[in-house]
Amino acid sequence: MKRNILIIAVISAAMMELIDTSIVNVALEHMSGNLGATLEDASWVITAYAIANVIIIPITSFLAARLGRKNYYIGSIVAFVVFSVLCGQATSIWELVAFRFMQGIGGGALLSVSQAIIFELFPPEKRNVAGALFGIGVFVGPTIGPTLGGYITEYFSWPWIFYINVPIGLFVLLICIPYLQKPLVEQKAGKVDWWGIALLAIGVGSLQTVLERGQTDDWFSAGYIVLLTLTAVLGLLTFVWWELKISHPVVNLNVLKSKNLSIGAALTFVSGVGIYSSVFLTPVFAQRLLGFSPSQTGLLLLPGGILAIGGLMVSARLLQRGVSPLFMIITGLCLFGVFSWRMAGMSLDAGAWDISTTLLYRGIGLAIVTVPLTTLAVSGLDPKDIPQGAALNNMMRQLGGSFGIAIVNTYLAHRVVQHRTDLLEHVTAYDNRYSERLDRYTHYFASIGSSHSEAGRRALEAIDKAVNQQSTLLSYLDGYLLVGIIVILALPLLLLTMGKRPKGPVVVVSDH
Repeated sequence: MKRNILIIAVISAAMMELIDTSIVNVALEHMSGNLGATLEDASWVITAYAIANVIIIPITSFLAARLGRKNYYIGSIVAFVVFSVLCGQATSIWELVAFRFMQGIGGGALLSVSQAIIFELFPPEKRNVAGALFGIGVFVGPTIGPTLGGYITEYFSWPWIFYINVPIGLFVLLICIPYLQKPLVEQKAGKVDWWGIALLAIGVGSLQTVLERGQTDDWFSAGYIVLLTLTAVLGLLTFVWWELKISHPVVNLNVLKSKNLSIGAALTFVSGVGIYSSVFLTPVFAQRLLGFSPSQTGLLLLPGGILAIGGLMVSARLLQRGVSPLFMIITGLCLFGVFSWRMAGMSLDAGAWDISTTLLYRGIGLAIVTVPLTTLAVSGLDPKDIPQGAALNNMMRQLGGSFGIAIVNTYLAHRVVQHRTDLLEHVTAYDNRYSERLDRYTHYFASIGSSHSEAGRRALEAIDKAVNQQSTLLSYLDGYLLVGIIVILALPLLLLTMGKRPKGPVVVVSDH
């Protein structure tokens, strides 16, 4: 009974952290208006959290060893809850950005250490079930974040997207303080690698900022984006050189010598592209183009989320029965490709049934992939190296999401301009369809009381609006297709693992 309660609490903590990666996305306009900031400034609320997450996740193994896993985990939950409250109480946008960064620092342990705890609560022969349970948080958290944020913003107010963390965090604390035990194997922390921590923060922080802000500021036309890109490249190269050189690195990069981990991390990166890019595209597509409310959008995502939970458990059972992880990964990625292809064929007449049934392919596809990828990534590692390998794998998922959203966002901006240009070629007096539509709009506006000149002007505005809407629709369909192509193109990586079956179920014996 105690074990089951602890499992629920730890999964809740992981989901809480992952929900917060995307819950604020739909509330930025409300935040900017309430705090007297521009929308560009408000978007730093998202950027700050993402930067903190990507910096802290790879060093959670070191911090847990240094501070003690229970102390680090409990302290991180307290920090997450406290800074969630402070986010809701912020009186300026830059206060909010600072508090979000600190919230992200606290959130790092809620992902990585939660995974270690869940794996330890299961015997070795059932560790794939543990992976499936953790996968629920990994998959469902980012999926429901925007919908939950939209619902809270629509019916309450934006500070409540942060206050909602308080009861969840207190529940996790009440369970973990008495029930959470020391890890089965405690790692000893060496000297503090201050240079490694600094280089990681500079390199990854700069990279994440470029990915989050690049499209907003027109990429390399902005001087600070160029500077941060150079800083990211130099910082990460120096970080790799330094970590491979010293005897007690904060991140043990030698684990990447494992071919399975390297390939698994690359595929996890791709799965991150799929998870976060589709979450980025779908709510906006449903609400902006199809006119769905946030609550209606949530209902669209619900069936796929429920199916994903079942898919995660089924995939764990299949692995236990000896089904090849490679076969499951291929099947899952192909199902995601079907989702992308079907979404790329949608029109403005698409209904809730069309979208929700298509999202089922996404749900089951990514669910099938999650557990086998974890199995593949750590299958070639010694037990002492698994914590660090799993931490790097988690970081790659987060980076994949950031790269995916940056690529899709830039692609959408370019495609909407191109589609508008193509459509405007037909908006001429020599095009019969344009002339017929212009006459029809003009007659309509004249029939409801507009003068002849006013009716003509409003007809032109209506056509321009239709062109913009169609351009946006086509760009989003292109975006879905692009994400599907990226995912499918990753399949050949699996050929490199052929002939090397994983040694057994995932075994995590310490912190990561």
